[in-house]
Amino acid sequence: MPLDATLRNVLDMGEARRPALAAPDSGLALNYEQLRREIDALSEGLAQLGLGRGDRIALALPNGAEAILMFLAAGLTGTAAPLNPAYTEDEFRFYLTDTRAKALILPAEGGDAARKAAAGTVPVIRIRRGNGRGYKLEAERPAGAPLSLEAPSPDDVALVLHTSGTTSTPKRVPILQRALAVSARNIMGTYRLSPEDIALCVMPLFHIHGIVASTLATLQSGGQIVVPDRFNVMSLWNQVKTQRATWFSATGAMHQMLLGRAKTRDERHLDHRLRFIRSSSARLPESAMQEMESSFGVPVLEAYGMTEAAHQMASNPLPPSPRKAGTVGVATGIDLQVVDDQGKPLITGQIGEVVIRGDTIVKGYENNPEANANAFFGDWFRTGDQGVLDSDGYLRLTGRLK
Repeated sequence: MPLDATLRNVLDMGEARRPALAAPDSGLALNYEQLRREIDALSEGLAQLGLGRGDRIALALPNGAEAILMFLAAGLTGTAAPLNPAYTEDEFRFYLTDTRAKALILPAEGGDAARKAAAGTVPVIRIRRGNGRGYKLEAERPAGAPLSLEAPSPDDVALVLHTSGTTSTPKRVPILQRALAVSARNIMGTYRLSPEDIALCVMPLFHIHGIVASTLATLQSGGQIVVPDRFNVMSLWNQVKTQRATWFSATGAMHQMLLGRAKTRDERHLDHRLRFIRSSSARLPESAMQEMESSFGVPVLEAYGMTEAAHQMASNPLPPSPRKAGTVGVATGIDLQVVDDQGKPLITGQIGEVVIRGDTIVKGYENNPEANANAFFGDWFRTGDQGVLDSDGYLRLTGRLK
């Protein structure tokens, strides 16, 4: 992906008539032409409500077609700021203030905690599906005077998310248009995604994992996203089969739940079209990986990602390249090394801090000079993760430094 790319370039990759997005729980199915039309209409609607470049547009939407459509529309119009729809009123109030949200997008019904947090300060806009396929926006009040829709540039902030450790307040991570586009391209290349692939999106769409790996990488490939309303361990394998999914990505804990369900219900060796299963965002024990491969008959590929890197930094590769249980694979599209506490590179087999650099890596947190002073060794971003590289460049994570 060229470095001058934006979300627009990602969205424009798919052939017009090919399936793009399906939400089986609501019966929605869009091809790429229809998907682009819906997103363009929503973007224009946001602009008419006074939202434009640089404006933070908060989203508090459950998984489904609306979450994907509004993320893309918000990211093309201004800056998308997805929030967990299960937050409490106080949590919503903090994140809306900290993000400097100029508007809040809610589903047609519900979202009471978010609405109360926004009352009197942040205009609320609801997304509602019409009688046909199209969506419309209903605003309690506009965010400002109508604006002309302006195309994003690669250096515009497309997405802002929060990240925090156990001892720190949440930090704002501004992710550029170009970073999302390049990351989507890297993931597509890692797994050789094509227009024939169908991704089952089970990760939350307020998290970088679901946004970039399941959604943007699939759009970049011209493939199809199938998004259920929620992750349900009881029905996932039926969804894999009925939706003809070729891959899905989830956390290690989610995979272990699926494995446990498969054992008790004899859902192993089922008829499916999966090419591989991806694991990221939480460690997958070696034994679980090996048992999943034995049970489901496809490669299980553990990857390593973080918000500050626009998600993926390393992954185990597809066959015939080796995948090593207990590792998160090799660097994918970025530079990665292990260093000592002074930032000096360590030799193979020595444990140290994992540092990264590349086109997808954040240049700094927003308005947080103290965090930024501790976040870099020169131009290398410090992940805070401890690990060791083997002679083949595979990374094994051994712990956290903080």
